Amino acid sequence: MEKFVHRANLDHLKRLLVDTKDDVQRRQIEKLIAEEEAKHPPK
Repeated sequence: MEKFVHRANLDHLKRLLVDTKDDVQRRQIEKLIAEEEAKHPPK
């Protein structure tokens, strides 16, 4: 279940990043993506 939530969070954040034009918001989303990836690094 935890892996599902992790994957769903990353998918959602990446979609937000594509749709966001504001540089400040993009940096915040990029930071959130990095934090989420750090929780469960790819194997």
